[in-house]
Amino acid sequence: MTGTATLERIESGLPSSRVKIDDLAGRLGLRATEIGVFRKIYGLDELRYEPGGGLLDLVLPPARRALEALPEGRRVDYVVFAHTMQMLTPPGLDAAPLIRDALGLHGAEAFAVNQQACVSSMGAIDITAELMRADRGRRAPGGYGLMVTGERAYSPRIQLIPHSAIMAEAAAACLFTLDGPGDPVLSYVDRVHGEFADGLLMTDDRIKRFGAVYAPELADVIREAVAEAGLEPAEVDLVIPHNVNTISWRHVIKELEIPPEQVFLDNVPRLSHCYSSDVFVNYTTLRDAGRLKAGRPYVLASVGLGATFGAMVIRRSGTEAA
Repeated sequence: MTGTATLERIESGLPSSRVKIDDLAGRLGLRATEIGVFRKIYGLDELRYEPGGGLLDLVLPPARRALEALPEGRRVDYVVFAHTMQMLTPPGLDAAPLIRDALGLHGAEAFAVNQQACVSSMGAIDITAELMRADRGRRAPGGYGLMVTGERAYSPRIQLIPHSAIMAEAAAACLFTLDGPGDPVLSYVDRVHGEFADGLLMTDDRIKRFGAVYAPELADVIREAVAEAGLEPAEVDLVIPHNVNTISWRHVIKELEIPPEQVFLDNVPRLSHCYSSDVFVNYTTLRDAGRLKAGRPYVLASVGLGATFGAMVIRRSGTEAA
C-alpha cells in the first residue's frame, strides 16, 4: 500500500532518581564481582529507577508533549502502547485504553504491541502505519497515530537479564502520520527467531546459541534495512541503538565493518537499557544536542528477547514539528 509513515514528533521522559548499579546489587542478588563485570565489560554505570512509581506517571508526560505537534483540526486515530513485559497492570486493567483516555483521545482506537519485546516500539509504528494505509477510503484523510512506550522495573525478575543488561525506566512517545512533513520512514525490517522464545528461561546451551547469532543477525538486519532504503552503510549518519550494553554493540560494529563512532553509545553508561524506549530516548538525546542533521539518514536498531531483531531507517526532515 502507498503512503510513507512520517515521524512528526518524538519525545521522551526519565524518572528524576539516578541510581548507581552498585546500589541495586542486593535487590538483584548480584555479588560485587558481578557488578564489576557489568561496569567494566558491559559498560553500565547508572540508571533511572523510581521504586513505587506509577505507570501513567511515567508514560503520560512525553505523550502529552508529542501531542503538542498535532495540527489544529487534526485527529489521532490510533493510540498504541508498545511494551516489553506482558503484564504491566493488575488483572482487569488494560493499559492502552487507560493511556488513551488519560490523554483525552476518546475517539481513537487503543491497543498494545508487546510480542516483539524491546523491538515493539518500532514494530508498533510499522503495524499502525499499515492500518492507516488500509483506512484510506474508510476514514477521513489526515489521521495520526500515537505510539507510547514506558514500563516500570517492578520486580528483580524483570530488571536483570543475566550476563547482558540491568533494566532501567524511561518513557517515549512518537506522533506519526502518512506523508507528513516529519522524518520519513525509509524502511523497516524485523526477523523473529522462535528458537529463543523462552527468553529469560532459556537453557544455558540456548543462551550460548543466542549469543553466537546475536551480532551477525543484528548486523544483517541493519544491512537489509539500509539496502531496502536504497542506501549504502557509509551513507548512514548514525546508528541509534538500544542500550543493552557496549560489548554487544562492539561485536555488531565489527560485523558491520563501520567506525565505532557511527553507533551512538553515550547513553549506555548513563541510562542503561530501558525496555522498548531506548531508540526513541536516544533519538531525543541526539536531537536536543543538535546532532541530527536535516536530510541525513539514521538507523534505529534493537533486539528483543524472544527473539526479534529489528531496524528502521529514517531520514531527518529538520522540520520544527519533528
